[in-house]
Amino acid sequence: MANYLLVYRGGSMPETPEAQEKVMQAWNDWFGQLGSALVDGGNPASQTKVIDADGSVNPGGAGSPSGYSVIAADDIDSAVRLAKGCPVLAGGATVDVVETFAVM
Repeated sequence: MANYLLVYRGGSMPETPEAQEKVMQAWNDWFGQLGSALVDGGNPASQTKVIDADGSVNPGGAGSPSGYSVIAADDIDSAVRLAKGCPVLAGGATVDVVETFAVM
């Protein structure tokens, strides 16, 4: 079993308290469905700075991460199936599914 980083890109924040409550319920429901596969529910992300190989620092662009979670799965295809239920997709975001591995 490996851990998979789910990197969210794009999407929008709900504008009304009612919409925020609905979105939070969707996240809670999805986390409940994931059960023990949920390693870290993560958080939204905001400001991004990109450090290039030459040391220069630039602002993040439109494709910068908007949040993350970490899940455990047997393989990347299983992780992708789990990620397809992520509520961020309903808000127009995309999800990168990235296998991580321990080396330290």
